[in-house]
Amino acid sequence: MPHLKNKIAIVTGAASGIGKAIVEALLREECSVVAADHHQERLAALPKHLHPYPTPLLHTCLTDVSSEDQIEHMISITLKHFGGLHILINNAGVMDHFETVSDVSNLQWEKILKINLEGPMKAMRSACRIFLKQGGGVILNIASVGGLFGCRAGAAYTTSKYGLIGLTKNTGYFYAKDGIRCNAIAPGAVTTNILEGFDLESLPTKIKERILGGTQINPRYGNPAEIANAAMFLVSEQSSFINGAVLTVDGGWTAY
Repeated sequence: MPHLKNKIAIVTGAASGIGKAIVEALLREECSVVAADHHQERLAALPKHLHPYPTPLLHTCLTDVSSEDQIEHMISITLKHFGGLHILINNAGVMDHFETVSDVSNLQWEKILKINLEGPMKAMRSACRIFLKQGGGVILNIASVGGLFGCRAGAAYTTSKYGLIGLTKNTGYFYAKDGIRCNAIAPGAVTTNILEGFDLESLPTKIKERILGGTQINPRYGNPAEIANAAMFLVSEQSSFINGAVLTVDGGWTAY
């Protein structure tokens, strides 16, 4: 029996990778989904890739989460098209180029935090206002093991994911008595396009030694469906007593 039938969800960063896998898993559970992404071509192709599932359950929305106006439009479209909102999944994110604090530019710093932290916060703010009126809702933030350790990315990405985890815990705590749950998943290395077009071999020797050296103890790369499986648990009533938590899904990488 589907666990999310008659529920309505928003997924950001929905056109590829983890987001796409989450959309597919939600549709499998007969959940209505607004799939939001800034990549127009990938978003337009999404319904075709998900053709086994009923198309009335899927609506796409071109959204740049660094824009507050576009976030508000995404929320508005969801309410207009499906008539409500029960689940918000903040998945959209960008990687830095492993710049340390002495090397990161203002432009790069602001871009990463705007997409990875400010965007989710603004979407959560709008969603929480809806959830408070209706007596509950679920928020799931896709963070990273880079938000648990200092050695998985550069200064900007690491800061953004630490911040997202802090925001998750704060939100889960303060809205617990309002029927609102907020959790995060911290994926390890997953086969996605987040590093698309980036040449790891071009990194300075210090970065290769200090950051990429840790990849040698990674048991394996995960696939997006494995993260989506964890997401389905955390947004369903099966996890009703889990709130303000961070679930590490990394194949045992950070157990070392």
